[in-house]
Amino acid sequence: MSTASARLPEGRYGRSSDERADRKLRIAAMVLGAFLLVLVGYFAYHYVVETKISAQVITFEATDNAVEVHLEVHKDSGTDGYCTLRSQAADGSEVGRADFRFDGKATRIDQVVTLRTTAKGTTAELLGCHTG
Repeated sequence: MSTASARLPEGRYGRSSDERADRKLRIAAMVLGAFLLVLVGYFAYHYVVETKISAQVITFEATDNAVEVHLEVHKDSGTDGYCTLRSQAADGSEVGRADFRFDGKATRIDQVVTLRTTAKGTTAELLGCHTG
């Protein structure tokens, strides 16, 4: 008695269902990867091109209930916006946060602002600037 082989001859009946599923998964992964690449590129482009405001903290001086921050802002002429600053205590807890608005035609604003704090702050951190 002979037993028949359970395997089909190679290449005779087309692809197996496993090979078809692998191909579909590869295609889905490529489509998803391309979509994510386009999405990251879109956000990167808008972050770089649409940013009309940049700022930096030059110096700061802390007292018991405030932090004086020397802030320098560069922006497009006529752009209005705000910058968010925060201060932290020595233990890392946040003791103050505030938005400072600016407007006008000046492209460079060099200003000392006062950030009120609930305790003595040891830092002055620029969290970001936004138009609006």
